[in-house]
Amino acid sequence: MAASREAVVRALKQVRPILSVDKIEARRRVFNLYRAWYRQIPYVVMDYDIPKSVEQCREKLREEFMKHKDVSDIRVIDMLVIKGQMELKETVEIWKQKGHIMRYFKETYEPKPTDFLSKFLSGQN
Repeated sequence: MAASREAVVRALKQVRPILSVDKIEARRRVFNLYRAWYRQIPYVVMDYDIPKSVEQCREKLREEFMKHKDVSDIRVIDMLVIKGQMELKETVEIWKQKGHIMRYFKETYEPKPTDFLSKFLSGQN
């Protein structure tokens, strides 16, 4: 039993990092991605003719990044950064359509109704 536990612990310690070696490097990569998105937003609004202001898009960018603020595993952070870089490249190269960009604005969290009248008006039981 103890030998198998030691093997598991040893295997967990030998997990290779994807991009970042430590949390400081992962944090730097996240900030660099955020800055890249922040700088590209005015061009994205202009190129895709989005019916949102630059400030609204930057607020949505902040909301998307804050959605993952509690992630602490370096490998997960690296995967999220890689996905963010892919999304940025697809957006900048105009490989997306306007509907793909507007999909980000439909995922805003709306609290569920709690009182009877609100539930009735929203169509819940």
